[in-house]
Amino acid sequence: MILEHTVGLFTHPDEEWATIRTHHESAPKLYIQHTLLLALIPAVAAYFGTTQTGWTLGTENPVMLTQASALNLCTLFYVAMLAGVFILGKFIDFMAITYGVGEAEHRGLELAAYAATPLFLAGTVALYPDIWLNMFVGLIGVAYSVYLLYEGLPILMNIPKERGFLFASSVLTVGLVMLVALIATSVIIWSFGIGPVYTM
Repeated sequence: MILEHTVGLFTHPDEEWATIRTHHESAPKLYIQHTLLLALIPAVAAYFGTTQTGWTLGTENPVMLTQASALNLCTLFYVAMLAGVFILGKFIDFMAITYGVGEAEHRGLELAAYAATPLFLAGTVALYPDIWLNMFVGLIGVAYSVYLLYEGLPILMNIPKERGFLFASSVLTVGLVMLVALIATSVIIWSFGIGPVYTM
């Protein structure tokens, strides 16, 4: 069923992680039924927010992007989210050996995809691009994603909680490094002329 674990991750996360563990999903199925759909939320919301609502920066008239510019940037954003989940999942599987996780227990892609769920849903707020509102909701999304990571990793990988805490901390560090790399890549892409183009 499409998005079958989404509600459970918010209402009873421990039980839902256990359910995810017993119902192992292949990478294509996980992407089609979960990641591809949820990653659309922040991308589509950002498109409409930046082209229809706009934001105010000390001016009376809202600042908006052209539709072509917003489409380019939001498409790149969407692809970056999908790639980020995949790369982080592979890193998790790579690091799993260090933390004594058996080969059969390597579930990095599932962990990355489901832990990112709150971030995807928090992207809805991009419909109204107010910097303070976006930051507040974004921080809540990040906090709950981190909680899901720490809570779900030992359950999904079938390791003790103490070792799971260290493993999750390593995953969080990799995620932060990937975020910095994404910001640096964005600056490089903008230098090639794919940056934002504002309406007059």
